Amino acid sequence: MKIKLSCLAAVLVAGNLLARSIELPAPQKTGGMPLMEALAKRSTARAFATNELSSQQISSLLWAAFGINRPDGKRTAPSARNFQETDIYVLLKSGAYVYSAVSNKLEQVLAEDIRALGGVQAFVKEAPVTLVFVADLAKCGGNNEGARNTANIDVGYISQNVYLFCASEGLVTGARAMVDRKALGEKLKLRPDQLIVLAQSVGYPK
Repeated sequence: MKIKLSCLAAVLVAGNLLARSIELPAPQKTGGMPLMEALAKRSTARAFATNELSSQQISSLLWAAFGINRPDGKRTAPSARNFQETDIYVLLKSGAYVYSAVSNKLEQVLAEDIRALGGVQAFVKEAPVTLVFVADLAKCGGNNEGARNTANIDVGYISQNVYLFCASEGLVTGARAMVDRKALGEKLKLRPDQLIVLAQSVGYPK
């Protein structure tokens, strides 16, 4: 079932009706703050207002993070040998989703609010959006030190894109490695060779 909404907060579980996927509006690829100003404003937040982000904001956020920006399928952040091994899971009040850059959709993996599992700090559950960067190590040589190092570097590029987008759009964000990977991985039904590298919350300043 496909649902297109103006606000992702409106996606709810009602009886046996589940939102299997959410079609996002086209990302806004123009405008925004000049790069040097965004760099000057880039910072890490540890407090978030509970206001929800619109589907337009989330679409543009995910495109800026790791969307497709060229006809050949390459992305807004580099990846070693173009492995594109990073998947972005999106934790919302309405459930957990994985971002499809190709179709510009959020595919639901869980109809449950698990934002609190996106970190160990108390503020995590208040942020309206938490991005979880998951590396599919099978795409870059398997679960070995070299593949893990590659995944860590590639997620760093994506995370910085999120920081700059938030600075430009008047949002706040904070990345962290302190995540209960076992509990979150089980909820997201990750395979052993899918590595949770980092989580990053996004919202309005508190």
